[in-house]
Amino acid sequence: MATKWEYATIPLLIHNTKAILDQWGSDGWELVQVVPGPDGTGLVAYLKRPNGGDA
Repeated sequence: MATKWEYATIPLLIHNTKAILDQWGSDGWELVQVVPGPDGTGLVAYLKRPNGGDA
């Protein structure tokens, strides 16, 4: 059976990026991609983790 995923998008504060990603990573989230935010000045991180216990 295929793994089912849940996704999150979070804004990244440039002065606190590592702490933000470390916190989400400790909660089981894996970083997929970082892209410019919609306003063109910030960054947005896309994360995923297995949904439920399906991994």
